[in-house]
Amino acid sequence: MAVMSHREAKAAPDLDAQLDRLERMCPAWLAKVIHLLRDPRLRLARLAAGVLLIIGGLLSFLPILGIEMLPIGIVLIAIDVPFLRRPAARMLVWVERGVVWVIGLWQAISARLRSNPIR
Repeated sequence: MAVMSHREAKAAPDLDAQLDRLERMCPAWLAKVIHLLRDPRLRLARLAAGVLLIIGGLLSFLPILGIEMLPIGIVLIAIDVPFLRRPAARMLVWVERGVVWVIGLWQAISARLRSNPIR
């Protein structure tokens, strides 16, 4: 899993390129959902879903809603709103780095536990 360097991410992150990378990193079922949501014919549905997710993210103090809805809503809206594309692409770069870091940490811990089991 190749991660963008800091210089590449700072240069000019492209939302479409980041969403393509996200599709490749995700499980097949989630990649299909992402691909479907990017369909140009679903613009109104995407904008409505994005607004609802942002509202849900702002109401994250309620039991069922979570703050993770906010960035997902922003990315959905950014597909159609040009001035949000660059910040959303940068956010996806940041999220990708965090996910790769967590996966690496998880693999290192599990490898250490396999090689040195607790008795």
